Amino acid sequence: MDAHRRATRAPAREQTGRDGNAGTRHPVTTPRGKLRRARPTLDSVVMSVQTVGELRFVAVGQDDPLAAPLIDELAVEYADRYGGSRDKVHAWLRGYPAAEFEAPGGGLLIGLLDGQPVTGGAFRRFDDTTAELKRIWTDARYRRRGLGQALVSRLEADIAARGYSRIYLTTGDRQPEAEALYSSLGYQRLEEPLPAEGEVYAIAFLKELH
Repeated sequence: MDAHRRATRAPAREQTGRDGNAGTRHPVTTPRGKLRRARPTLDSVVMSVQTVGELRFVAVGQDDPLAAPLIDELAVEYADRYGGSRDKVHAWLRGYPAAEFEAPGGGLLIGLLDGQPVTGGAFRRFDDTTAELKRIWTDARYRRRGLGQALVSRLEADIAARGYSRIYLTTGDRQPEAEALYSSLGYQRLEEPLPAEGEVYAIAFLKELH
């Protein structure tokens, strides 16, 4: 995604909304959006750990070797589902501003089984009260085992610990598995994405934290 944001609708290639530049971000006021249907703190440099069954989460930076499988497999999946060169998608993912996923506004978690990355995801600041989920991934060999649910639940806990009260995300229209995951975890699909600069993706979800 380019760093020059304009509110234009574009085909989705990932579960993401707006992208932006690294560094301090100014508060952005956004409406809650219309709901179609009702219804701690980590430092990204110092590794933090939590175990869910055999799954162990660590907080890393985008350039950490543990994050490489996440970026590599997402590049292949996005290119295959939405078209385009795998190399270009990979370069785009690698070139994303790493500061977006660093404390205090963001974070990136990798889930390990026997020391191997099998799931991962990130969040960043969307506005003063809202975090945005990004890069949600589970290794294709480990899907349908509840790892995605465990990952998102852990991200939600970290987001709440940072003081956010809502979680927002967008995803492409060729990722039904992602839609099912978020719906199963209580995210409410919006009639349309929230206003944001940059590319706007078709499917948007919002969840209020309590």
